[in-house]
Amino acid sequence: MLLCFFLTCLSFLLFIKSLPLKPLPLWAYEMRLLPHWFWKELSFFPIYKVIKNSLCTYLFSIPSRMSLKKKYLSKIENVEENSEMSVLDLPELVLEGILERLPPGALCSMAGVCSSLRERCISDRLWEKHIQRKWGKVIGQAAYREWQWYLASRAGASNLKQNKQKSIIRLLSFGWSLSWIRSKANDNNTQRNSLPVDSIMSWYLALETGRFWFPAQVYNRENGHVGFMLSCYDAKLCYDPHTDTFQARYPPHGRRAIAIENGVQWERLRAPPIDTPPHDLHISDCLNELCPGDHIEIQWRKNKEFPYGWWYGVVGHLETCDGNATHCRCHYSETVVLEFNQYTPGSRWRLAAINRKDHREEGNEIDGFYGGIRKLCSDQEISMWKQLWPTDILE
Repeated sequence: MLLCFFLTCLSFLLFIKSLPLKPLPLWAYEMRLLPHWFWKELSFFPIYKVIKNSLCTYLFSIPSRMSLKKKYLSKIENVEENSEMSVLDLPELVLEGILERLPPGALCSMAGVCSSLRERCISDRLWEKHIQRKWGKVIGQAAYREWQWYLASRAGASNLKQNKQKSIIRLLSFGWSLSWIRSKANDNNTQRNSLPVDSIMSWYLALETGRFWFPAQVYNRENGHVGFMLSCYDAKLCYDPHTDTFQARYPPHGRRAIAIENGVQWERLRAPPIDTPPHDLHISDCLNELCPGDHIEIQWRKNKEFPYGWWYGVVGHLETCDGNATHCRCHYSETVVLEFNQYTPGSRWRLAAINRKDHREEGNEIDGFYGGIRKLCSDQEISMWKQLWPTDILE
């Protein structure tokens, strides 16, 4: 028995020494910031049960194996080598089903096991579902373009750094082995680029760890300031994984500095519904369809130097109309009345009128400037605005 134990330990030590131990890639360390519940969820998946059952079976079979090794050591060793099973031995569909059910943190852990699992775990197909599930409501085309620009800027900085490294290599090559220096530089580049920078997994990690600022829109900006009630403004956002909230940076208003807001909750964010920059006038394509009772968003800004915000309103009736649906002809008129019922009757912000046929930016330096209009056809969008309705009527 002692001889068998000695042979087993010796074989294990030789096997450990033969393993090429390499440091983990940089993206693996970023997963320390992922929420702790990712790791707890792993115990509910089938792979956990497979590993657990395999370990229990192995531990309970140790005494019987030790007794059999005395007589049939060489035969049993061959049988054990052939009977060992890993996750990769599972059918392809079963393995894919397991990986699809793993949370992001567990996928990153599995990607560090071996090269074969790594190729599967970093595939865009798996990470598309995770990024859509968590980030789909707050990122849109503008955020994706920003990510592409971010990658391009990093690539430019990386090329500049590589050129500097080449210059240093030329200088050091007079006193050192050039092949040795190049091998070290190549090793560093290989470790840094272990994860494809343009992969969806890389984008997910950049969002999750707060390294990437992305454009989105914030309801009731600046902690629900009374001057921004029932509005939605563009901002650059950065996620804080410790508090599960965001920091928002709003574009400067005229000579004012950039406004910063911390602790922005998920429910106050949305992806921009249309691809119009905050300083550009939206071209309205719904004016001929507008009827009393329709829900709308309209661009508004205080003066020409300010960016637009989107404000919620409802299409109202003309003064000459009594509001009776049977006799109403407001939708035939060139004038469209917009009501902002969060303000008291008689307030200068309560009503606005635009021209249906030739609408462009209208207004003045006192009342502000009204821009493009978009009609709300989604019950979800309308419901969101109603949830933000102020408890008190505004002046």
